[in-house]
Amino acid sequence: MLSSTLPSSPYSDFRYFPFENSSKKIPQMVPDICVTTRRAWKSQMTREQEAAGSQAHLSPPTPVSAETSPEADEPAHFAQIAGPSKRPRILSVAPESTSCLPKSKKRATMSASSSRTQSRQRSETLDVESIYRNSRSRSTSTFTPADLHHHRQLWITEDGSPGENFVSAASVVTILSRSYKTYFKNLDDSGDTSFEAESYPATELEYPNANACETYYILAPKDPDHYNPIMCLEQSLYTIFECYLTPAQQALFGTLPTDFLQDVDNTPPSSPLTQLSGDSEQSSPVKFPSYDPRGMNHLRILQRSIRRRDGPLFLSTMQNINQLLRALKYPPLPSDPFAPAPPNVLIEAIKGWPSSEIPNRVLMRIIDETYQRSVGPHALKLNRYEAFSSEVYGELMPSFTSDIIAATHLHKDSLFMDLGCGVGNVLVQASLETCCRSYGIEVMPTPAEVGREQLRQMKKRCRMWGLSMGEVELEEGDMLTSRRVTELLPQADVVLVNNKVFQQSLNEALRPRFLDLKEGAIVVSLKPFVSSLNARVTERNVDDISAIFDVFERPYRSGSVSWGSGGGSYYLHRVDREGYAVIKQQFENQRARSARASRR
Repeated sequence: MLSSTLPSSPYSDFRYFPFENSSKKIPQMVPDICVTTRRAWKSQMTREQEAAGSQAHLSPPTPVSAETSPEADEPAHFAQIAGPSKRPRILSVAPESTSCLPKSKKRATMSASSSRTQSRQRSETLDVESIYRNSRSRSTSTFTPADLHHHRQLWITEDGSPGENFVSAASVVTILSRSYKTYFKNLDDSGDTSFEAESYPATELEYPNANACETYYILAPKDPDHYNPIMCLEQSLYTIFECYLTPAQQALFGTLPTDFLQDVDNTPPSSPLTQLSGDSEQSSPVKFPSYDPRGMNHLRILQRSIRRRDGPLFLSTMQNINQLLRALKYPPLPSDPFAPAPPNVLIEAIKGWPSSEIPNRVLMRIIDETYQRSVGPHALKLNRYEAFSSEVYGELMPSFTSDIIAATHLHKDSLFMDLGCGVGNVLVQASLETCCRSYGIEVMPTPAEVGREQLRQMKKRCRMWGLSMGEVELEEGDMLTSRRVTELLPQADVVLVNNKVFQQSLNEALRPRFLDLKEGAIVVSLKPFVSSLNARVTERNVDDISAIFDVFERPYRSGSVSWGSGGGSYYLHRVDREGYAVIKQQFENQRARSARASRR
């Protein structure tokens, strides 16, 4: 099934498939999937002509403002949501038939009733005006639900130890050891073999939460598109530096590298060397070990050691950086045994993030770390599917997922469902980004299994970074027969269906299920579930299932999906039974008036 999950900061890694690339900047998750459409979409004019039948020769309506809409009985709230209304089609209404009268009486009748006929025409033209489910233009359509603010607690108080069955960066290299080669060497001792690939040279990185530490094997991938542990370590370190440290604390580590081509020096930063664990006026100084690493530009030295492939310098610099991080994570206990223990400075920094939102760089780093370790090694298995079927595998990139979250206003009290969730990328991102409750179902065994593993690793990653996430439920099964889907659909606030390559039969089978959705629920899809975005209400479609939807088309940018580099459109289907009831009543009233006019 199609599923979900781009970094925006200059140091966040790009998503590659199967692994990470330090040289290429083209986001590519899986080999390009050639998607063909067997049934071409008919133009909107053609659809209107079919619906209008004998009235196909009439010119299409032109938009007018909502204030000047002739539909006086249309509620104001519906006009605001649906946008500007369409100008009615003016149909000429024939006067009472006089074909059976003699010529003299016919002239007299027509002459005597000319004024009455004209008056009747003016009054009856409004009785047969066209009614549209959504009168908003495709080029200007917007989706504006109520702006809700639901703040949540970002941080957690539990220990950050990843625990058992933790898939670390070292684990990935071990699994694919033949794909890695030696990178560092000892510049002072050519006989030193400790940095050879067979020796698995390693270092560690301290993460923000207590007891959160990860081992990295400092080797380089033979294929530049594969996961690069050295680059991953560097980017995670820079994220901690930028998002968890105050400017005074950052001064202890040096300056963030911005130019990777010029040499760097060992000039100490100009900031003071006395760094405090909290506010400088209220906290006691951090006590460092006998070797004091303060006053050195560690980040620049680390960059130079990577460029020169100086293994001993890289290991010693990482040791100094980890000492500084541990001093901030575990400040010394106060002399008073009854005084409370000082808090972890890195976790305290989370409480100062504005609007209770996770910085985009931290969000993308956690998502990428989890994906690289739990999904990347299974790339070949995920690529085995039946071509041109509803089981074609593809993913939505993280930036696209964030756009969907913003467009639908997901929040911590929402229920989000992904029908055909693949490996669960969208689910775990939505749960982390908004703390919402998420549910996903996937019919293919391999993506479902990888998705369960990704969820387990995501929970561990969040603890390491000191962050909370919402509840996520994954099911392996058929979305059309699942009892859990039937149970949760009436409660859902947002339902994602990545139906880009779904067969038409599957899309048609899903449409009746949406009748269970509550008022205001939103269905997000890459192909619309309606035949037309601006369908005219007629005898043929007034009772159609899709008439309950108010549909909006939105564009997505290049690089938003894994199966192609170009952009496209996705669709927001908002359940609006109240608006549909108004439209249907207007249609019934118009039909009754037309019947009365024809009888007269």
